[in-house]
Amino acid sequence: MLDGAQLRKKILTERNRLTAQQIETKSLAIQQRLLALEQLRDRQAIFVYVSFRSEVATLSLIDVLIDMGKTVIVPFTRVREKRLDAIHITNRLTDLEPGYCDIPEPKEELCISRAIAPEEIETILLPGSVFDERGGRFGYGGGYYDRFLDKVPTATRIGLAFDLQIIERAPLQEHDELLDMVVTESRVIRHKR
Repeated sequence: MLDGAQLRKKILTERNRLTAQQIETKSLAIQQRLLALEQLRDRQAIFVYVSFRSEVATLSLIDVLIDMGKTVIVPFTRVREKRLDAIHITNRLTDLEPGYCDIPEPKEELCISRAIAPEEIETILLPGSVFDERGGRFGYGGGYYDRFLDKVPTATRIGLAFDLQIIERAPLQEHDELLDMVVTESRVIRHKR
């Protein structure tokens, strides 16, 4: 049985083997599945991670949600405080620039004028390394999203993952937060947390 760190490394190695074309095709299938969910369709304030490297791509999803008139909120990483701030963006191309680890983040000036209180968020779309059948999630080891989720207990939590990232049961720890759903290219895994 692999421990959390070994499992994370194994799954991320597999995910990193996906080609850009595979990521794009699978991400589009995930996006279509996601947009059919009432937890997205019927909610206004949607928090979306900005994809990086081999993660499920979210850039076109962000554009679609903005076009639908949603309040699109993305993370800004506060490394020293080890936390994520929630920032409203209205245009991905003009509002984002390379930030922490070169991940696109809102420009610094938007962090003051467009900060959103966590309790206003209705649905959160999360990245991760490993997900399981009961709504378990491993991030990348920094704990940023676990701490963020702790502040938004009422929002629907949806993990975005490729099928290869799903295992039956991850060895979760007490601080690991559970999700309500995980959406992959082939299915929606629902869980009552």
